[in-house]
Amino acid sequence: METATTEYSRRRWLTFLLGTSLGATLVSFLYPVLRYLVPPETSEPSLSEVELDVKASDIAPNSGRIVPFSGKPVILFRTAAGELRALTATCTHLACTVQYRGDRSDIWCACHNGVYDTNGTNISGPPPRPLTRLDVAVRGEKIVIRRA
Repeated sequence: METATTEYSRRRWLTFLLGTSLGATLVSFLYPVLRYLVPPETSEPSLSEVELDVKASDIAPNSGRIVPFSGKPVILFRTAAGELRALTATCTHLACTVQYRGDRSDIWCACHNGVYDTNGTNISGPPPRPLTRLDVAVRGEKIVIRRA
């Protein structure tokens, strides 16, 4: 013969068990979704100077290429006058990668037709800010890029 308190404690135990298992299931489904939506913070390498595997003679006048610098793309180019320059290669509008156009001697973002001059100043299109300029030095045949 069961009493009312025994039946009440069983019901309470089953309600607790069902509630916690339902909560655990919900958390197991939501956790990966939240980890995807909120990516972990990554620490940026603190390299202020990088020696590239590119030789100075590999960059022809009025041409450029994308090279990595501290885990981010940088556009390294040689102007028509022969000067080596480096700018961050991430457009300040929507973070697309920009490219050097030798025929026009400018930096162009294909996403929304943003144009920068060879100093990184935005001259047309939607980019709100200029590109960041980096210092370029040549040591022997190697190119060294450092933060300005």
